[in-house]
Amino acid sequence: MCGIVGYWNQSNNLDLKLLKNNLKKMVVTLHHRGPDDTGIWIDSSNGIGLGHKRLSIIDISEAGHQPMVSSDGRFVITYNGEVYNYNYLRSILKKNNHIFKSNSDTEVLLASFQQWGVKDSLKRFNGMFSFAVWDRKKRLLWLARDRIGEKPLYYGVQNNTLFFASELKAIRANAIFEPKIDKNSLALFLRFSYVPAPSSIYRGIKKLLPGNYIVFKEPTDSFNCKTYWSLYDVMIKGIKNPIKSTEKEVCDELENRLRKTISSRMVSDVPLGAFLSGGIDSSTIVALMSLESTYPIKTFTVGFEEKDFNEAHYAKKVAKYLGTDHTELYVSSNEARDIIHKLPFLYDEPFADSSQIPTHLIASLAKKHVTVALTGDGGDELFAGYNRYIIAKRFWTYSRYIPSLLKRKSGEFIESFSTKRLENLYRTIEPIIPSNYKISMPEEKFQKMAWALKASDNYSDIYNRIVSIIQNPDSYLNYRLNENELVNVNNYWKDFKNPILSMIYQDLMTYHPDDILQKVDRASMGVSLETRVPFLDHELIEFIMKIPINQKLKYGQGKSVLKKVLYRHIPESLFNTTKRGFTIPLNQWLKGPLKGWALDHLNEEKLKNDGFFNQDSVLSLWKNHIEGKGNWSHQLWNILMFQTWYDSYK
Repeated sequence: MCGIVGYWNQSNNLDLKLLKNNLKKMVVTLHHRGPDDTGIWIDSSNGIGLGHKRLSIIDISEAGHQPMVSSDGRFVITYNGEVYNYNYLRSILKKNNHIFKSNSDTEVLLASFQQWGVKDSLKRFNGMFSFAVWDRKKRLLWLARDRIGEKPLYYGVQNNTLFFASELKAIRANAIFEPKIDKNSLALFLRFSYVPAPSSIYRGIKKLLPGNYIVFKEPTDSFNCKTYWSLYDVMIKGIKNPIKSTEKEVCDELENRLRKTISSRMVSDVPLGAFLSGGIDSSTIVALMSLESTYPIKTFTVGFEEKDFNEAHYAKKVAKYLGTDHTELYVSSNEARDIIHKLPFLYDEPFADSSQIPTHLIASLAKKHVTVALTGDGGDELFAGYNRYIIAKRFWTYSRYIPSLLKRKSGEFIESFSTKRLENLYRTIEPIIPSNYKISMPEEKFQKMAWALKASDNYSDIYNRIVSIIQNPDSYLNYRLNENELVNVNNYWKDFKNPILSMIYQDLMTYHPDDILQKVDRASMGVSLETRVPFLDHELIEFIMKIPINQKLKYGQGKSVLKKVLYRHIPESLFNTTKRGFTIPLNQWLKGPLKGWALDHLNEEKLKNDGFFNQDSVLSLWKNHIEGKGNWSHQLWNILMFQTWYDSYK
């Protein structure tokens, strides 16, 4: 795992000293991503420079130094990530007379480009990666990103210069770049808590989409991204050619494939462990890791002193049963809140998924013991584990028969109640609700139900309201925009034939790479820890997408087939509970210990001078929250995270 940077400027007056100084400034900002080694490579005649920060994982010797040049001198690469099938590719390349000087996967990538070209090589790589490759013979620059978006890559053109980097802070460090806020991206951030790709918070800078590459003949070329792996195609193929095996046969095949995937991600020349929350996904990963290892797996979890938000005991039970070398850390509210001032640096562009705090805490804990950690991310999306999939489908199924006026009035009626009253109502009836219908954070679910009732009958509109944090960003902004939408689920309705598959597609294209994977990447790389995600192996995904949805969803609950695999190794009784996930007590914090901090960032004069927000709307939202008229903590957190980020970088 590493950090990559680079820029290309063909101005006649760009001297070598300026090129080198700007490149060094970019590289230095990514020290946390790769503290083990630093490298730069410059072609002054073409005005291009590549930079690299290295976290040594495979072949930790100097032979893995980057940027690296191919044996024939044609290709130069700066690369972030891991290609797990590099030994297999290496054996094929050796048969084609390629000679290797190191055991690094970087050298295998370069030899692959020599043998098959960059485009065809991409289809052969199994792993997580982003890279830039300069083809000296054809004078082309290639940028590429892995299929699911585990590794980040930003790029863009400004002042006749092409910039690219693993994180925005590196681009910002280049003196040629002038950062300007993209107001449309700000609106999207307020709605979803993250900036969805291909946008970034800066005008003119993009995120390369997962499964895509782009080739530049000149630094000012138009952005012509090409797809080398399509999730849409994979899902359509799965629908047309579903697995027809028995459930037991599917479970057997799933377990075998998972074990193979996990085994490939356990290859490391440095200490390795796993995050363990005690939920289905991480427990499955750790259980199967234990089968592949001759020693106890090192596992890590973080708990909170607040009883209502502490779930470390779930992980402890699983760890005890599996006999892992388990480390847990109980964090006080003060310790968790102390991380807030670090968030702008860690996440680099506005990011407001509040689980960013415990994710950083568990990464920091793990780094004290290991350099690589496996995680269970991706299970909810691939195996239909989110409750919202079931809730949204039921809502759409029944609500489409209700007259639009009645639905809208019903939504307004729900909104007339304070969130506290809605929560109290739910707690009153909770004892008689069947277990598979119970929900966490009911006040938030009621808010979103009200928004959904006021939606059109278009399924995409309903789902986007359910996944939104701020439904109408314009109401809090100091300007009006035609807001971009996420992937429109309704466009794929007929193709996917099932609304849950449409929701899964949307999440895997947006929420998963731009929220979940971004959160894990920044939290882990912020402490120089590499995370690996077995569920996101593309060959495994292609298999999972062939499993019929009725084998994933049963009796109103997701992950059915995955649970059956897990229960072969851990008793089902350890999981008979509803987990909240990595949640923090935002509501209480904003009314208590974070109140002063929040008021500093929501100062009326400050909001006015910054010019982004309508101060009257924002302060009214704050007042309603403090007075208990609604739990608007997540909406306020989005605004506060932007303000905190903006103050750090303006």
